Amino acid sequence: MTKKINETLIGILQIFNSGQIPEAVSYAAFPSFDIPSEQWSYLNRIIMWIHGTHDARGYRQWEEVGRHVKKGATAFHIFAPRLKKEKKENGDEDFSLLGYLQVPVFCYEDTEGEPLNYKKTKINSFHLIEKAQEWGLDVHAVSGNDRFWGAYNGKEIKLATPEESVFFHELSHHAHKLVLGKLKDGQDWKQEIVAELSAEALSRIFGLQSTTGNSYKYIERYAVDAGLTPVTACLQVLSDTEKVLKLILQEDKPEIEMAGKM
Repeated sequence: MTKKINETLIGILQIFNSGQIPEAVSYAAFPSFDIPSEQWSYLNRIIMWIHGTHDARGYRQWEEVGRHVKKGATAFHIFAPRLKKEKKENGDEDFSLLGYLQVPVFCYEDTEGEPLNYKKTKINSFHLIEKAQEWGLDVHAVSGNDRFWGAYNGKEIKLATPEESVFFHELSHHAHKLVLGKLKDGQDWKQEIVAELSAEALSRIFGLQSTTGNSYKYIERYAVDAGLTPVTACLQVLSDTEKVLKLILQEDKPEIEMAGKM
């Protein structure tokens, strides 16, 4: 297994070093889900995202879908227009804006009850989804947005795309956390490059469509911020990347060997 990992990482670095980088491919996004927040203003959706959720609703709205707010949960507030209805002389109704009201809503993560029909079919067929489940991670889809393709917060992985390489990236963050004991807050350049280099390696090991161009551009962005070339940055995190891959793949040796023969 270690040989396979080393050969894969070396192959990636050779491509990066050659400068013959494939064009980045476009990721597909999950479609919008039939949830109230899809109709919110962009400002309200930003407020929701800041509170770490992709689905927030009022207390009664959660009850209508068979869920209830957990005891002790704290609401956050979005803005709703306060309108005044007036009747015109011709009988038509007109509305004027008087201001805005603050409306309390609760995060999906602060509710429990009936499962919601988020589209998870493709996620359930991902390679290594069992590893995420073994580690107690809740992996679920969120509707496409312009903030992220994937997100990890220590307990769950949110995916706005069915691209497996994005899932691998977020799974690698958790493996890195297990290796180090703790991750730094925010988007630390070493942590991000370890996750992306691991994701590219896993994509190759499982014989998936190449996203090398995407990985290179992602790594390049963080390498530049650190004052390094992409190859130099990768070399600095190579040891951690190998540990992450070995931890993720330790129970998947048969499948790795089969993929290596493809």
